Amino acid sequence: MEAMATEDFQAELRALNHTFASIAQVSGPDEIRERIDRLSAEVAEPGLWDNPDAAQKKTSLLSHAQSELEKLDAMRARLDDLGVLHEMAEEAGDPEAFEEARQELAAVRAALADMEIKTLLNGEYDERFAVVTIRSGAGGVDAADFAEMLSRMYLRWAERHGYPVKVLDTSYAEEAGLKSLTFEVSQPYAYGNLSVEGGTHRLVRISPFDNQGRRHTSFAAVEVIPLIEPTDHIEIPETDIKVDVFRSSGPGGQSVNTTDSAVRMTHLPTGIVVSMQDEKSQIQNRAAAYRVLQSRLLVLRRAEEAAKKKELAGDIKASWGDQMRSYVLHPYQMVKDLRTDHEVGNTAAVFDGDIDGFIDAGIRWRRRQDKAEAAA
Repeated sequence: MEAMATEDFQAELRALNHTFASIAQVSGPDEIRERIDRLSAEVAEPGLWDNPDAAQKKTSLLSHAQSELEKLDAMRARLDDLGVLHEMAEEAGDPEAFEEARQELAAVRAALADMEIKTLLNGEYDERFAVVTIRSGAGGVDAADFAEMLSRMYLRWAERHGYPVKVLDTSYAEEAGLKSLTFEVSQPYAYGNLSVEGGTHRLVRISPFDNQGRRHTSFAAVEVIPLIEPTDHIEIPETDIKVDVFRSSGPGGQSVNTTDSAVRMTHLPTGIVVSMQDEKSQIQNRAAAYRVLQSRLLVLRRAEEAAKKKELAGDIKASWGDQMRSYVLHPYQMVKDLRTDHEVGNTAAVFDGDIDGFIDAGIRWRRRQDKAEAAA
């Protein structure tokens, strides 16, 4: 390896060590260890699973903390080993060892970039579980089909990462696709990651439902809200809620439940409607619907507060969440985020859940927006 190349390698290795030190400072390994000790004691308590929801949350938090600490320890070891590998290659003058060191340097650089993204998730609700709703918009049957495509995309994304998912409500369209789908992602920081996916998504393609083979544009909306917790204190007067019960149904109206266990909950002051039919009993569906309604009211309250601040500041720009991504399948193939300019040509991979690049770009974009607003 030439002297200049060696100097460049050492300079980048120093830069990567500095980046890791910054990540470790934000992440707080000592605090993570304390959290693991506390959660391990709580998980070991008798009667943990008497409350399955609370038990699942604690075990998820413990697993996430353990994984976070393992990643920090593993990265520290990789950086140390990389320095040793480079020194050994230099002493031996071995071109193959130099190449191995360069490849490992590139791999560590990419892994650190991924770890750095997690340090940007420091919003008030970023560490929460997420409730995601996909709704078909303008475009008729194509929009309903698009809503189903997006639903599969997000479910596959969660599956790729091993995140627990629970479908809460499904409303099928008459001809094909979905009117809406609501599901919960029970993973720490699910909301922080998926919140940047909220907004209007657009699909352009040759419609499989058009017998003349014409190109159609259709839309679907993605809503992401943090899962409510008891400490959030979102009280809803009983007089503000209307509850209807009905039988759960599948595609084409086929009955999948012989009792009126499904629940539709309407918040009268705002008109927000939440349907829940996943659970077996009406009581369980009512509790789940109430929790999601609380979450949506929490988000609504935050949006109203943010709008008031913008009004006082004279900021009348539209929300960033409006039409944020285009999926083009004809006359060319490309998925492009209109906020971050991140784009991918492999549309099949995107619809199969490969959306981490879009999420990471969205998180970085949001941080830049926050900094700009703070500076203003």
